[in-house]
Amino acid sequence: MTRTTAGRTARGRDAIKVSGAVSAALGAGRPVVALESTIFSRLGLPAPANGEALRRCLAAVRAGGAEPAVTAILDGKARVGLEPGEEERVLAGSAKVAERDIAVAVAQGLEVGVTTVSASVALADAAGIEVFATGGIGGVHRGAELTGDISADLDALASHPVITVCAGAKAFLDLARTLEYLETAGVPVLGWQHDWFPAFYLRSSGLPVPHRVESPRVVADVLRGRTRECTGVLLTVPIPPADELAPGPLNAALDAALAACAAAHITGAAVTPFVLERIERQTAGASVPANLALAENNARVAALVAAALAGALSRLPVGAGDSRVPGSHRFAECPAVADQQRRVGQDEPGPPPGDRGLKRHPRVFGLDRVRGREAGVRPGPDLLG
Repeated sequence: MTRTTAGRTARGRDAIKVSGAVSAALGAGRPVVALESTIFSRLGLPAPANGEALRRCLAAVRAGGAEPAVTAILDGKARVGLEPGEEERVLAGSAKVAERDIAVAVAQGLEVGVTTVSASVALADAAGIEVFATGGIGGVHRGAELTGDISADLDALASHPVITVCAGAKAFLDLARTLEYLETAGVPVLGWQHDWFPAFYLRSSGLPVPHRVESPRVVADVLRGRTRECTGVLLTVPIPPADELAPGPLNAALDAALAACAAAHITGAAVTPFVLERIERQTAGASVPANLALAENNARVAALVAAALAGALSRLPVGAGDSRVPGSHRFAECPAVADQQRRVGQDEPGPPPGDRGLKRHPRVFGLDRVRGREAGVRPGPDLLG
C-alpha cells in the first residue's frame, strides 16, 4: 500500500521546524533517519555518556548514507533536525515530552523539551520521515493489569506509518504482554537476522519474534505493503554479542531497581529514568557502554533501512555497514528471497535462547507459556485480566 497521508504530512510540516540539512535531504529524496532526544539528555544517559551517544549515533547514520534528524522542542517549536550548535541544549535537557505533550509544549513556549519515542515517531511522520531509531521502546509495565500503565510508545507505533528500529523494549517491562499488545494493534514485529525478541541489554528475552528478516529491502517492503495506512513497523535489533550484559547480574540489578521504584511510589513516565539510573548503579556502570553500543547499532541498521526505502541501497559503498552486524557489507546484493532462508538458532550457540534471557519473573504473566512450558497456550490479550 502506498502512503496516502500527503495532506496530513503537509500540515504537519507547517507546524514544525525542519532543519536545513534534513529539509534538503527530504527534498532530494535522500535517506533520513529520525532520532529521539531523550536518550541524549541527562534523563537517558549520564554526562558525558549522553554526548558520546549523540556523536556515535549521528556518525552511524551518516556512515550509512542517511541524514540524521534529532527531534526535540526548542523555544516553543517542535523540531525535526538540529542546527549547528543546538546539540548542547538537548544534552542538558530535563523536560521529557511525549506525543500528547507536544501541543502543550509548543503552546506554552517550552524552552527545551526532549522527545520520547512516541513524540519522535509522531514528529517523524509529520515531517515525512519513515525510519526512526532509538535504544529501546516503552511497553506494558509489570502489574499493568492493576495500574493500567502502558507506554504511549505502543499507541504511536500503531498510529504512525514509521519503521521504528530498536533493541526491543526496556528489560524491566512485561515483554510478553508488550508483544501481545503490538499484535492486537496490528503492528508487525520483525527480528533483524534474529529469532528472538531482544530485551535491551540482552540479545534474547526468550520470547520469539513473529517474523525474522534478513535484509533492509524486506523491512522496507513490509512498510510499503501494510494493510493499515497509519500503522508502523517495529524492527528489533539485538545488542551486539560483545556488548551484551550477563543475565545473572542484570536480573539482580532489575530486581533491586524495581523494588526501589515501588518503595519510592514512582509511576508513569518517571519510571524509566528512575529504573535506568538504579540499574546503572547496581551494575557498577556496565549498563552505560551497553546502552551506547545498542543505540549506535540501531542507528546503523536504521540507515540501511532508510537507504532501502529511498532506493539508495545499491549506491552505498562496500563495507558501509558495521562488521558487528552480520552480513552488513552484503546488503546491496542481498535479495529479498534470502529472508525465507530461516536459520533458527544458528546465531545463538550454546543453550537455547530462552535459557539465556531474563529470569522468569512471577509478575511477567504468560512468559513461561510463551517459552513453551505449556505447549499451544498463549497469554491472553486482555491486559486488565
